[in-house]
Amino acid sequence: MFGAGKVCGATMSESRKSIVVPCIDIQDGKVVQLVQGRTKALEGPDPLEMLERFAGFEEIQVIDLDAAMGVGDNAPIIEMLASRAKCRVGGGVRTPERAAQLLDLGAHRVIVGTAAFTPAYSKIVERVKAQNILVALDSLAGKVVVDGWTTTLNTTAQESLAQFSQLCSGFLCTYVDKEGMMQGTDLGWFARLRAATNLEITAAGGVTTLDDVRALLAMNIDVAIGMAIYTGGLSLAELLILSSK
Repeated sequence: MFGAGKVCGATMSESRKSIVVPCIDIQDGKVVQLVQGRTKALEGPDPLEMLERFAGFEEIQVIDLDAAMGVGDNAPIIEMLASRAKCRVGGGVRTPERAAQLLDLGAHRVIVGTAAFTPAYSKIVERVKAQNILVALDSLAGKVVVDGWTTTLNTTAQESLAQFSQLCSGFLCTYVDKEGMMQGTDLGWFARLRAATNLEITAAGGVTTLDDVRALLAMNIDVAIGMAIYTGGLSLAELLILSSK
């Protein structure tokens, strides 16, 4: 069902073009954007309407915030979105069963965060295979944070890249210090991550300007964008052009 074999040490990608990945975060059935993962900054259109606005982009990132927070899930919406577009889906992926459920709902890949740093992760990889997983590395003040960014681990994102090099297809790296704040991101941090792995990297957290996007794409890093799209700071038309080059 999920494809066999281990891909994860596969090299990234001189053959693979980096892309812009618009984000749809869902809470209580609605599209929202949070600041620092906590404070709701805005509520967007209906999820399907948002997906239609993102037509033309190669891949969409969908996060089920309710599942991430352990207060239910939005499975019908996830299924609806994943049936219409190529979606990477995260939120509450703590068990092999949850990872398999999301793939069964149509997700192209699942995003695993906190559980990647627990014994459950080996079982998740065994169940759904490394090529179907993106590991989320969220960094705050230089250290990886988990449990909704409330627990700090004694490791850095750069150190974690090597740890998971055979256990995923790539990484979603979030610079939490600037997440949702529309203040720009740390391009130097992402450059150091890019130099440390051949696997796919997606950048998130503070991406605000077209110059941010161009710089990350030039590093062969995908760019996940949420707040800057929803506030109108970045034009979908311009992002689509950049993603298509």
